[in-house]
Amino acid sequence: MPEPLSKMERRILDFLIDYLRRNTYQPSIREIGRRFGIKSTKTVSEYLQSLADKGYIEREASRSRGVRIVGLELQNAHTVSVPFYGKIAAGEPALLRDRADEEFTLDPKLAGSADAFFLAVRGDSMEQLGILDGDLVLVEPADSDEVRNGEIVAARLDGEATVKRYFERDGQVVLEPANSDYAPILVNPSQSFGLIGRVTGLFRRFSSEQTEAIGA
Repeated sequence: MPEPLSKMERRILDFLIDYLRRNTYQPSIREIGRRFGIKSTKTVSEYLQSLADKGYIEREASRSRGVRIVGLELQNAHTVSVPFYGKIAAGEPALLRDRADEEFTLDPKLAGSADAFFLAVRGDSMEQLGILDGDLVLVEPADSDEVRNGEIVAARLDGEATVKRYFERDGQVVLEPANSDYAPILVNPSQSFGLIGRVTGLFRRFSSEQTEAIGA
């Protein structure tokens, strides 16, 4: 089942999806190498094998274009399957597709990253930024060195997932809510903390009462 990707693995997977969407067939190993400035075909093959080992692709090593992207609807190459996690279990080392509650089919341009996923928002701590209880946020995996101060992130704190604005101040991570009823969270070394990713999108399903109110 899928595990977190390195930066280069993520870039190669995004390239594979975009190339397939535009051409209906996969790039060759040499084409991948040229795209990323990798001279050794063996190195490209090792990246592809790592993607296969982590569950993102299936490949036939004997064929130059023998790659199938897991979760991509090949009959409609304009869609990707995005997993939804209603809750991240405490102590879970990675987001695994077999732990997903369900999956949604999106246009790759909406999904963004090939390993993006949905999380459910719990509570009202981000309501002043329009993120409400029950919303689904689209998350793109990112490391702390890829996130800028003030960006909205999903993080794991003491085994629970939370959505907050991310700041680093004097070497300390601060998670800030967007609701004046809640205080900022200063992450201390005794806490179990991990950045899950950057929030890149939001989905909300309106109830019939809400749509009636909008039309009133």
